Amino acid sequence: MSGSLWMPPGSRPDTLPAIPRQRTAPSWAQPDPIDELAERLDDFIAAAVHPDEIAALLESDGLSDDQIRERYGVKNSFALAEELYERVERRYPEPEGPVHDPWQVGLLGCLLRGVVFALPGLGYVLGAPLLAGSRDDFGLPAGTVPLLAGALAGWTWNQGLAHRAYSWLGLGDRPASRRSLLRGAPAGALLGSLVAFAVAGTDQLVAVAFAAGQSVYLGAATVLLVMGRERALLAALLPMAVGAVFAMMEPMPDAARPVLLLGSLTVVVLLGLREVAPLKGRGAVSTCDSAAGRDQPQRTRRRPTATGPRLSASLPYAVFGLATGVLVLYAALGDVLVGEQHSAIAAPAAVALTLSMGPAEWLLYRFRSSGLAGLRSSSTPRAFRRTTVITVLKCLSGYLIALLALSLTTSALWPHAPGITGVRLAGLLLLGVVLWTGLLLQSFGAVLSAATICCGAALAQTVAVVTHSGNPHWVGLIVHGAAAVAQAALVCALLGRATAHR
Repeated sequence: MSGSLWMPPGSRPDTLPAIPRQRTAPSWAQPDPIDELAERLDDFIAAAVHPDEIAALLESDGLSDDQIRERYGVKNSFALAEELYERVERRYPEPEGPVHDPWQVGLLGCLLRGVVFALPGLGYVLGAPLLAGSRDDFGLPAGTVPLLAGALAGWTWNQGLAHRAYSWLGLGDRPASRRSLLRGAPAGALLGSLVAFAVAGTDQLVAVAFAAGQSVYLGAATVLLVMGRERALLAALLPMAVGAVFAMMEPMPDAARPVLLLGSLTVVVLLGLREVAPLKGRGAVSTCDSAAGRDQPQRTRRRPTATGPRLSASLPYAVFGLATGVLVLYAALGDVLVGEQHSAIAAPAAVALTLSMGPAEWLLYRFRSSGLAGLRSSSTPRAFRRTTVITVLKCLSGYLIALLALSLTTSALWPHAPGITGVRLAGLLLLGVVLWTGLLLQSFGAVLSAATICCGAALAQTVAVVTHSGNPHWVGLIVHGAAAVAQAALVCALLGRATAHR
């Protein structure tokens, strides 16, 4: 019937039908947004060792603290991460196929680098007769101070240069790494030569010339080591090394000594130039196949970046190189300073420390590899921290055993070497702890902390030597012990966190 309302059967004619209304679910039935987020990120949250990993993921997704407060009702990303961490049960599914470990390196290659680090010390054996003369005002053999000053300047410069070149390689820009080495290596050679000349003056021109050759070698060797050409460097040094060993056993004509030194130096320089010279046909994009490339495995080609590493970022590495260089030189000079040895350069302690850098490097990679394994096997932050501390103790013990064996061997083979005392050996092992833990901190980016501690130790030992405060061996024992304790504690505190290994 037009204009009337239809009423269902049985309804009262004096009432209107109810208007349907939208039903709302009670508040207790509304889904929790945090639960929804936990469900969406379930796999990642379940595999997280620490809430900070989840917070890093949230921040990488662009969630600001204001958005988190509005959507989830918690204070910030860290509070939300802790809530998600609590709501999802830990589980660590095994990946399909073999686990990729970028930190697997061969022991032989690391040992080879240690030998390459140590072989230049034999050059001082060949050059010793060229530096004959009376002791200087410090009681050191003639020419020692210019050589040490030039070596420290070159050591410092090339540590910073190597870091900058490695940084370019890490960004996938090998040509830029070559350019930095091509410019930086000659500048470092000039700096080392000028420092040696400033210390020696015109009275020790032979020592200045030797120091200049030393500075040139340090720059060229840095190029070859950064570019992963250890075998070529070893081949270039072998004639000089064989000649030095022969000179220690049989008298050698004085004319043959500079020939061997200059011959090896010339070959090393030519090899270095060959690596960094801007040859035609070299591509702009290349993989990283050097020591820096091992930090980020060669799996994909990356496009070179227009934004390079900051120069200031390499400064802490240069300072760390200076500090550790001073500590190693004091270890070499310890017997000279107390009048027990007449040859200051390439003492058994310095040779043992240099050779030990091969095992040290390999154990650093073993630690990084064990860190990844610990992330997969640990279910709580406390368990991961315990695993990390145990791994540090194992790797450090392995390094100290290697250093002890090398120290005993070099002291037994070195001509006229002083006997090993308990104080001297303890100081050397503690210095080994300082060096290895410092390198470990540096590999995790905590180079500023390591440089600060090592600089404090080097400064304390310098003050003690200048003021003649006590026996250098006892001073070294105390200084190295304090620095070793500080750095070991810092390693356990920083590297015990899971986020440091990501």
